[in-house]
Amino acid sequence: MKLYNKVAIVTGSAQGIGRSIAEIFAFEGANIVVSDININLAQQTANEIKTQYHVEVIAVASNVSKLEDCKNLVKTSLDKFNKIDILVNNAGITKDNLVLKMSEFDWDSVIAVNLKGVFNCTKAVSRIMLKRREGKIVNIASVVAQMGNPGQVNYSASKGGIIAMTKTCAREFAERNVLVNAIAPGFIKTAMTEKLTTAQRHAMISAVPLAKFGDASDIAKAALFLVSDDNTYITGHILAVNGGMYM
Repeated sequence: MKLYNKVAIVTGSAQGIGRSIAEIFAFEGANIVVSDININLAQQTANEIKTQYHVEVIAVASNVSKLEDCKNLVKTSLDKFNKIDILVNNAGITKDNLVLKMSEFDWDSVIAVNLKGVFNCTKAVSRIMLKRREGKIVNIASVVAQMGNPGQVNYSASKGGIIAMTKTCAREFAERNVLVNAIAPGFIKTAMTEKLTTAQRHAMISAVPLAKFGDASDIAKAALFLVSDDNTYITGHILAVNGGMYM
């Protein structure tokens, strides 16, 4: 087991990519903190992961845009497990629109969750990792941060900020052996893509050299590599998992 007895916090892990990451970590022996704003769904997910993978799992309600919530997330995790080895900053939202039509509220909301949320969680957990002189942080960015996408100025800006933050934190934390990396997913199968029309799906796939959507498990497996002992010398890296959309 690559993560036996490790403790991993995964934000936004009640469903989707975050849940897939939490599950593969649990399969590899990690104890999991399922963090999500939806505590009912988070508790359900935590129960299911615990039953299936026979590891310790807790659910913690967290609005990552609020620093106090993130501090409480870390405190609750420490109270249960006495350590934190891994943080995956996955929580995120979208509120898409063209620049001319986007409201200030939609801009602020996405920046607060996607970008400030990564800052808040990293700030809250970094002191613990730096004191122990070990830790792995993985931030979930996006291909649109690298190539842009019409109608997603807030989302692409937030994910671009995550890339910059990843590189800066990697430099700040390297002396204490805390590795910070990011994953930039492309088009991934989600509940949203399932609702697309056939024409919309084909239009999106046509932009992908591999001519298919990725799976949440593709992101989870990339995260597993970055947080495992297989990675001891990679930090500040942005790992593209996008089927060749952006090279």
